[in-house]
Formats: sequence, structure tokens, C-alpha cells
Amino acid sequence: MPRPVQALIDLSALEQNLSVVRCHAPRARVMAVIKADAYGHGLLRAASALKSADGFALLELDAAIRLRDAGYRQPILLVEGFFSTEELALIEQYHLSAVIHHSEQLAMLSAFKRRGGLDVFLKLNTGMNRLGFVPEQFPAALEALKTSPAIGQITLMTHFARADESAGEDSVSAQLQRFNAIAAGRNLPCSLANSAAILRYSETHADWVRPGIMLYGASPFADKTAAELGLRPVMTVSSKIIAVQNLKAGDAVGYGHVFRADRTMQVGIVAGGYADGYPRHAPTGTPVLVNGRRSRILGRVSMDMLHVDLSGIESAGVGSPVILWGEGMPVDEVAQLAGTISYELLCALAPRMQVVT
Repeated sequence: MPRPVQALIDLSALEQNLSVVRCHAPRARVMAVIKADAYGHGLLRAASALKSADGFALLELDAAIRLRDAGYRQPILLVEGFFSTEELALIEQYHLSAVIHHSEQLAMLSAFKRRGGLDVFLKLNTGMNRLGFVPEQFPAALEALKTSPAIGQITLMTHFARADESAGEDSVSAQLQRFNAIAAGRNLPCSLANSAAILRYSETHADWVRPGIMLYGASPFADKTAAELGLRPVMTVSSKIIAVQNLKAGDAVGYGHVFRADRTMQVGIVAGGYADGYPRHAPTGTPVLVNGRRSRILGRVSMDMLHVDLSGIESAGVGSPVILWGEGMPVDEVAQLAGTISYELLCALAPRMQVVT
């Protein structure tokens, strides 16, 4: 039998979460973000559940080609664009779309001798200061695309830096104003809203929305849970207790003995550690479910195992089920206690993890 640690992927939850996107942005087309192997959930697995999305967004050219080869015909956007003129031939061959965000890409396009059909998203840097043309450069970049024989549809886009923050309203407003000042009167489709903006700023929805983390059942906000947003967890990481230790007051557990019992207690040893994708820096007190009851991890997380407190869970023993995150144990809560975000936990699922659907 395999090790008991596994990740259950609930495809019906992906479908449900996509419906939440459509409820919040009913007039926009949905570009489902499935980068980083669909946030660790599996590219083709996630795409099958999100097949009703109007388009897909990702980074990797080979992943986009896999989608095309699997039969997906909706727009597929490469959100970092292309990195060489050689890639442009494949982008044209597979009818992909690309983000244009710096002048070197314009130079590559000018050297590309094919004519027509390449749909692009021209990115405006409105304050994120990551990718995109600043407002002063944007008109010239747009004109270069309009006059290029290689270009088909042009969509204007930007990305918000603080839409996920409760105090980010002024920042979103300022970025939106900068974008609108450039986009006004150009009669081109636009794409601005990520998950946080979809949920909180309806004025940003425009023609295309780009949901990411909300599709996978996690919240983009620190002050609102996924359940409060009507989102369901897609990934549930579970395991079982494989041994039980009986501690006396003063006994310690794990590497470094960073946890020491102050009383007689039972500790369960769970198959699952940082080599499976559980965060090594999760401290004592990070929540887990044991036999459906809330408990906590103790001491340092090992490569292959971790300790859980069995106090008050009389029925727990070898073979008892443990949920590390997912159904009944929000990944956002685990991530917060571990000093990170849900995105990192989901994307860090180890290749050795058994995945079931």
C-alpha cells in the first residue's frame, strides 16, 4: 500500500468556484488563470473542470501547447509573453495570445515576417511596477502594434498591486484612473481584474476578468474567509496517524526539542512533512483536523513526518485520519500560521504526493 498522505482534488469545487466568478462579473468574459500547473492542482485536470471558461491564462509555452493538443480551442494567453522570435512561430502555429510588456518584444515582432492573426494583450504599468509600459511609453507601443502586419486583436490590460488589501481602495482607484486615462476613446477590449478585484471592485471588471486563487477555493483577502465568499476548497491534503507516543511532563518531541510537554499527553505521528509540501516553518499550534476534530501540530516539521496533539481526542490512534488543509481546515488559516500565503502551499505540493480525484 502507498503512504497514506495524499491530495484529493475536488473538480466539482472548481466548477462551483467558477460560477462564483460569473456571479460577481456577469458581463465579463472569464480568463481562468491556470499557471504553475494550475496552482499545483494539475494543468489538464483543472482545465477539464474549467472547460466552460472563456479563456485560459498561464506562463509556460509548453503548457499552452499541451492545452491545444488536448483539444481546448478558447483563447490561451501567455501572461509573460514570449522571450524569443523562435517562440513566435509556435505561438502563431498554436493560435495563442501573448502579453506585450516591454520594447524588446516589439522589436521581435518587427522581425517576425508572418502576417496577421497574433492576438496580444498590451500591458500598461499603472503602479505595480513589475511588467508593462509606463503611460509615457504606452501610446507609441500601441501604435507599433496597430501598424504591425503580424497583429490581430489588441486588448489593453493592467494588474492591481493592492486589490487584496482592506486599505487598498485608494491604490486601486489611482491605478484605475491611470488606466482609464490611457484606454479612454480607443475602443479596445480591456482586462484588469484579478480575484481580489473581481470580488471587491466591480468597476474594474471590464471585458475580461482573470480569476486565479479564488478558483482554487482560497481567499485573496486576509479579512474574509473563502467560505464567506462562497468558495469551496479544491485541494484537500490528508494523511493518517502512523504511530502514537505517550509523553510525560518534561518530554520533548522532534528535531531540536522545540516543543516540551508540560503534562502527560499523547502525540500522534503523521505521515507527511516538508518533502510532501507541508511548510517546514509551520510552528507549534498550526491547526490540523484529527478524526474530524480540530487539533494542532507540535514541534518542528520533519521531512516525512509531523507531530500532532491528541489531547482530548480519545478515539484517535494509529490509522486515524488527519486533514492538513482543505475540507474543514482552510488552507488560508494554515498558511497564515506558517507565515506565508495559500498560493505558496498549493503550488508547493511535492511531485511524490499521491493525487486523487
